[in-house]
Amino acid sequence: MIDTTIFQDKTAVYYTLGCKLNFSETSTIGKILKDAGVRTAKAGEKANIIVVNTCSVTEMADKKCRQAIHRLTKQHPGAFVVVTGCYAQLKPGQVAEIEGVDLVLGADQKGDIMKYLGSLNKNEHGEAISTPMKDIKNFSPSCSRGDRTRFFLKVQDGCDYMCSYCTIPFARGRSRNGKIEELVEQARQAAAEGGKEIVLTGVNIGDFGRTTGETFIDLVKALDKVEGIERYRISSIEPNLLTDEIIEYVAQSRAFMPHFHIPLQSGSDSVLKLMRRRYDTALFAHKINKIRESIPDAFIGVDVIVGTRGETDEYFEEAYNFVKNVYVTQLHVFSYSERPGTQALKIEYVVSPEQKHERSQRLLALSEVKVHEFYEAHIGKEALVLMEKAKRGEVMHGFTENYIRAELPYDVKLDNKIIRVKLGEFNDDKTALKATIIED
Repeated sequence: MIDTTIFQDKTAVYYTLGCKLNFSETSTIGKILKDAGVRTAKAGEKANIIVVNTCSVTEMADKKCRQAIHRLTKQHPGAFVVVTGCYAQLKPGQVAEIEGVDLVLGADQKGDIMKYLGSLNKNEHGEAISTPMKDIKNFSPSCSRGDRTRFFLKVQDGCDYMCSYCTIPFARGRSRNGKIEELVEQARQAAAEGGKEIVLTGVNIGDFGRTTGETFIDLVKALDKVEGIERYRISSIEPNLLTDEIIEYVAQSRAFMPHFHIPLQSGSDSVLKLMRRRYDTALFAHKINKIRESIPDAFIGVDVIVGTRGETDEYFEEAYNFVKNVYVTQLHVFSYSERPGTQALKIEYVVSPEQKHERSQRLLALSEVKVHEFYEAHIGKEALVLMEKAKRGEVMHGFTENYIRAELPYDVKLDNKIIRVKLGEFNDDKTALKATIIED
């Protein structure tokens, strides 16, 4: 039995780096500490506990984690410092040696943080507790909102894919997931708390069911029936796991939005092979065409990595031309970062930092064109927008069903409301379409 009396009236600050899944998990950690009597420190207030949830997808991510720890320990001297997340799992000893760090928790331990906090006494040397990748089996549930309009529901964790450039399987372990009935209950709870939109998060959510014998389409159908939740978004799904059945269901579903996020990583089949991806450009193009046929106005975001080992000038041009000619809405561009222990390091051809930057800029420019064209095609159309909270006096923003950002004058009554609007011209900085409310 954990003695929670020592946590009464304690304060904590939380800092998250990386993906939506990390933000969801940090929120859950915050709830656990809150239930034990810990409140979130106010702005300018010194905290007793610091929790840093780290990312390690690139070398820069590791650096940002270290910088965040140094900054927070200076801002909150004497605080008990807990570090968790992917960086903590991959390099627990290294993280434990960072000045000020008291406790390092791996992927299997973060969901049971109370078990390891002890009496919150500062340690001369940080203690690292983690589980080897092959033994990581726990699925820690998480459904969070924080200060956002939408909730993030963690449905899956870990990955069985061993792409040559990626350390995520080492950081998060094998693919595992929650049970559909439990996830449906979490969605019901989100609805009871006033949530209208849920984003499904995970590492490889299309692989859902690996540990429960269920399928992702079964989960989608079950969640679609939850009363009160009016919108779901699928955060990211591998093209080879995005079945035609899923696309067809989203096209006619009650609450799943016409919005997909699909990692491509490269538009060159040669590079995809070097990456050890499980599809080629022909399959990816088929999925995009299927979405376009079934849901013509769908927003399609795509992840692309530039500068991987083996990406020659010729291969990059192949990739660029493929992305240019396939109908997608937006590109999320990442520069390849060398990660220790990955198979990509065996590939001899190395892309220079200058080439990576130049290629990244070309793809970002292409993305701007595609997003602008998508928005422009919707000017004058009606849409349903879920409005998000804004500071008093500022303009408000929200997203249409197909993820177009809409802008309206401030009105506190619109917060977390779904309203019908007519989409107008671009706002001043071209980041949204100005909208006008259509009165009933």
